[in-house]
Amino acid sequence: MTSNIEERPVGFTVPALMVRQPIGEFLIASMPSKRLCDITYFDVRRMLKERDVETYLGIQRPLNEKRVDELQQYVRTIDACFPTAVILAIESRCAEYDQKSGTLTLRNDPNPQDDLDPIFYRNIAKVLDGQHRIAGLIDYPENNFDVNVSIFIDIDIEDQAYIFSTVNLAQTKVNRSLAYDLAELAKTPSPQKTCHNIAVALDQTPASPLFHRIKRLGTATPGRNTELLTQATFVEALLPFITGNPTVDRDILKRGQRLEPPSQAEIEKHPFRPFFVGADDLKIADILFRYFCSVKQKWPVAWDADERGVILNRTNGFRALMRVLRQICRVLKPHKKLPQKDEFDRLFSRVKIRDEDFTVDNFKPGTSGESALYGQIVAEMGLSH
Repeated sequence: MTSNIEERPVGFTVPALMVRQPIGEFLIASMPSKRLCDITYFDVRRMLKERDVETYLGIQRPLNEKRVDELQQYVRTIDACFPTAVILAIESRCAEYDQKSGTLTLRNDPNPQDDLDPIFYRNIAKVLDGQHRIAGLIDYPENNFDVNVSIFIDIDIEDQAYIFSTVNLAQTKVNRSLAYDLAELAKTPSPQKTCHNIAVALDQTPASPLFHRIKRLGTATPGRNTELLTQATFVEALLPFITGNPTVDRDILKRGQRLEPPSQAEIEKHPFRPFFVGADDLKIADILFRYFCSVKQKWPVAWDADERGVILNRTNGFRALMRVLRQICRVLKPHKKLPQKDEFDRLFSRVKIRDEDFTVDNFKPGTSGESALYGQIVAEMGLSH
């Protein structure tokens, strides 16, 4: 098939190694991110029927724009890293491997013979896995980001689908609580490390209302039977109190720079930010300690209950209580004066909810029950507006 679009033949060479595995031979190579972005495409076509057999012609998922935005921000941080390979499928007419020199030459085929469809430079490689990483590297301003790639030559559609499903469905995802726990090892401050340290402090202090209630690694700790919250739940509820962008804050601090003092508008959104910027994490822990002591005093039975169906001390109840605390902070302004427990007590004294009311019948599982509990508490406290 002759192309109506003019494009000159063009190619480039990268170092590569041959790998042999049961599925067959493939190549691993290192490629500059700009070059990778230029030659790859994502096939997002629907599943079509061919001879009564459903064949996946588009095995890539549509791009998640939120994920792309996050990665475009991440690749600009000081310690950005994509250690796992992007997986590509390339036709043999566009690839030539020289085993003696250990190099792979890739080229377009804009004017093919034998009635083949043209392959333009922008379509040399189809992405089997890694489309979000590639999209995150589009418009990357530096030339210091090489990407390791695994390249399958002339791999048939069935094997493409198999590789995609193996990579994306069979692999184990990292437990979020474990990821936050590893923040402890960081040598520089970060929002994640601060929230982790506060979670550990409240979980390990015997007088704390959250003593032995937090699953540090997301799974139950041997010898404990009161862990009703994961560390991920705790950290993700606390992060908005101190930052609107944990990735940017972490990168600034990693570079040895200082965070700017927060504006009044920032403090309204993130009431604990002045403490975080001032490296005064203890004050954040003190406020949470006093606040949840007040919660426990208000509803002692529901707070200590371990039977299923009681929601106050579980994920939905905790998230709702943290949302209530942000509303309280707009009134008490903790950055000016640390609130005392009796101030929280006075607000909770207005709430008419009883211990026995914290059931899934009254507050449904999921975000609807969380929002209902939050709305009722702030309304009865008189903080709705």
